[in-house]
Amino acid sequence: MIQIHPAESRFSGNIGWLQFNFSFSFADYYDPNNMNFGPLRVFNEDYIQPGKGFGTHPHRDMEIVSVVISGELAHEDNTGGKEVLRVGEVQRMTAGTGILHSEINSSETETANIMQLWFLPEEKGLTPSYEQKTFDQEAMRNGLLPIVSKRIQGDRIATIHQDLTIYLSRLEAGNNVTFKQDPARKIYLFVYGGSVTLNGEHALNRSDAARITDLSELAIASPDGAQFMLIDLP
Repeated sequence: MIQIHPAESRFSGNIGWLQFNFSFSFADYYDPNNMNFGPLRVFNEDYIQPGKGFGTHPHRDMEIVSVVISGELAHEDNTGGKEVLRVGEVQRMTAGTGILHSEINSSETETANIMQLWFLPEEKGLTPSYEQKTFDQEAMRNGLLPIVSKRIQGDRIATIHQDLTIYLSRLEAGNNVTFKQDPARKIYLFVYGGSVTLNGEHALNRSDAARITDLSELAIASPDGAQFMLIDLP
């Protein structure tokens, strides 16, 4: 089953320095029927104004992944992690027993557009940790590039404490890619550029998402070109 969630169905707002879009219950938005999709608990798309961001705040027992669509984001935490996240990089943070961190748009001129995802870990009480990886953006072209995974290992792949894999893709106009998996698993797909069609019948545009179950094969095509994230979930 392919269930489409249009961009406008998200809980959105603008508080000046931050324009936010919540795909699941988060902060002041609560819907008991929209809490998660498998272990995917949060999928936020944010626009953060230059020099602004989230001051030091705590997390625990959550796997947090951040990917920059445009701009940059400075991260600092109490495990010693301190880096600037840019396009072509992914950040994975294990909150575990407790972590303090901040996220600030370090640019003085450019708005940062980011995707931040929270996943329920396979177990609680993990040791807090942080890693940032640079991936090959050219390898996204007309394919599916794993950037975060437990099953797939590699120097450019961040390791996560949950049985999932996050892929990024950049389809050129007129191209397509097919994803195959066990139909007992789930797929979450988010378009962050252009438009795609799924299995020849479901159209998604910028910031639309699909929650997919009971499907062994997903054909993704783009007549005009697209960028999207695909998450293989238990």
